[in-house]
Amino acid sequence: MKRKTRQRMRTVCYHLFTIALAVIVFYPVLWLIASSFKPQSEIFANAHSLIPSELKWQNYVQGWKGFGRTSFGVFFRNSFLITIISTIGQVSSSACVAYGFARINFFGKRLLFTCMILTMLIPSQILMIPQYLLFNYFDWINTWRPLIVPSFFGVPFFIFLIMQFIRGIPYELDEAAKIDGCGRFGIFFRIILPNIVPALVTATIFSFYWKWEDFMGPLLYLQSVELYPVSLALRLFSDPAAVTDWGAMFAMSVASLIPVFIIFVVFQKYLVEGIAATGLKG
Repeated sequence: MKRKTRQRMRTVCYHLFTIALAVIVFYPVLWLIASSFKPQSEIFANAHSLIPSELKWQNYVQGWKGFGRTSFGVFFRNSFLITIISTIGQVSSSACVAYGFARINFFGKRLLFTCMILTMLIPSQILMIPQYLLFNYFDWINTWRPLIVPSFFGVPFFIFLIMQFIRGIPYELDEAAKIDGCGRFGIFFRIILPNIVPALVTATIFSFYWKWEDFMGPLLYLQSVELYPVSLALRLFSDPAAVTDWGAMFAMSVASLIPVFIIFVVFQKYLVEGIAATGLKG
């Protein structure tokens, strides 16, 4: 009986600790959601409370109107276009490069792979000025090209992740496909891709998250408001020379979390499997 009592106490303590930790971690999001429904005067004056005195739906209406003739629907459209196209480019190009490193032998393969891994150690801040000068030379400033085109040349982290899955696929499947008359492309599309779906989904989720929340890239290259994504448009609510509309800002911030939340809920199983697995499961 004492042993069972101890086990129950441990279980209760474990769940209480987990719930308390979850509340602490999720509290900023709860505060953001609650503040998006509060009147302007109550947001910081009653910041300790998560329950608004009245539901201020006008914050969402006012925030969706945007700025001038540009509504927040335009900013969401821009974010989706940039994010979706970039995600397709990053995942597809990374899968092709990973297949080359994992299955094809060529001169300088180890050197190129080492150089690719080393690029993961370079801080992104070091590349800002060279990249800006390069894109300015191409006359790509104030366009989406600097945000999209580089995505079609692979991402080292995704390449490394996908390579681990490809290496777990038995090479005998490639040889059997060659006997049936498949070439490199046939093996890639018929053998490799169907077996690395968890890795592709994981890369897609990370790519979507990173592009959706990217702030520095649009800040550097975009100048026209109508080209802004959501991450950059939220900054327009803050006006040091006037009164900042915190309610509308928080409301649109909550709206910007919805696509990320949906992606996580729908693909959570693949995300866990993609991170935990390293190849085929026998």
